[in-house]
Amino acid sequence: MGKKGLLIGLGALLVIAILLYSFVKGTYNNFVSLDEAVKSAWGQVENQLQRRADLIPNLVETVKGYAKQEREVFIEVTNARAKVGGAGTIPEKIQANNELTSALSRLLVVVENYPELKSNQNFMKLQDELAGTENRISVERRRYNETVQKYNVAVRSFPANLLAGIFGFKQGTFFEAPEAAKTAPQVKF
Repeated sequence: MGKKGLLIGLGALLVIAILLYSFVKGTYNNFVSLDEAVKSAWGQVENQLQRRADLIPNLVETVKGYAKQEREVFIEVTNARAKVGGAGTIPEKIQANNELTSALSRLLVVVENYPELKSNQNFMKLQDELAGTENRISVERRRYNETVQKYNVAVRSFPANLLAGIFGFKQGTFFEAPEAAKTAPQVKF
């Protein structure tokens, strides 16, 4: 019975080792898959943010022709756009894009003071493209946040969270609206 007991013990250890290996492998691969999904979703957000950044100089130049005295707003939009280009990490990019969104809303308030500008065809086309891009950004931000949520749940769930710590998987950063976005800009004539 000694030899038979040893074989049963080794067999049990082998089964446990295979189960443990399968769990670790499956959990790790799930983290990798979710991490790549987060990166892909962020790539789509960046794609739309870049589209917006490319439209801004044309919009600013069109508005400048009509509203020469609104220099501060143009500088603010230009500086915010430059911060977007210089941001390195996802949290920095989120912050920079929130500042750009805020600056753009102030630019659009300025536009309200120039009725002749609002009837300009070039401006109208740029404004429509920017509005469409803002909608795309909103959709991609939502998708990104949904993907980050799935990833974060996986990283924080027990017992997978033990492996997440071992393999260096950390929670993702959500794309959150800044406090300023919670109040609508005021248009004054």
